[in-house]
Amino acid sequence: MKIEVKKLDASSAGDIELNDAVFGVEPRADILHRVVTWQLEKRRGTARATRERSDVARTGKRLGNQKGGGTARHGDRAAPIFIGGGKAHGARLRDFNPGLNKKVRAMGLKMALSAKAKDGSLIVVEALDVADGKTKALVGQLEALGFGKKALVIDGEALNVSFAHASSNIRGINLMPAVGANVYDILNHDTLVLTRAAVEKLEARFHG
Repeated sequence: MKIEVKKLDASSAGDIELNDAVFGVEPRADILHRVVTWQLEKRRGTARATRERSDVARTGKRLGNQKGGGTARHGDRAAPIFIGGGKAHGARLRDFNPGLNKKVRAMGLKMALSAKAKDGSLIVVEALDVADGKTKALVGQLEALGFGKKALVIDGEALNVSFAHASSNIRGINLMPAVGANVYDILNHDTLVLTRAAVEKLEARFHG
């Protein structure tokens, strides 16, 4: 698949041949759903359990005589009615740590990239250099490129500092290195913007 490479000023910088094994895969809704669900579950924090009657360190000695004390008959200090006793019907441990096959995760990322390339919402730029890192200069360039309301910009191994500074105040522009590319963020943005270095990194990730 061949796609035009643009500069930030919207001028052409030649063409690039995208690997069909990465950017030409037919998307499947079931695979994308599985990967997105897995990602969102992995984000959830572990719900800490409360200590119940069997978890607290209290004496198990009988508190008094069975009869004649004038009070209720208690077995031990760990009962929930005592201060320091176990929690009655407390929260249980919920550990959200699902697993997903690496091949399925890789397939999902390829399909997410392919989906953006297929519907025309993939833009490849030569580099992300912004003069003096000025936001005002970048805003006009992004409008000419057609970034849309929400754009995910993926750079190569390291982020371009000038672009990071200039885009930090622009709403809807998110920047990440190629190593952080993931299915959820790609699908959650209107436009996917890759630098030439990012394309090389992503293709090497699967066919290195």
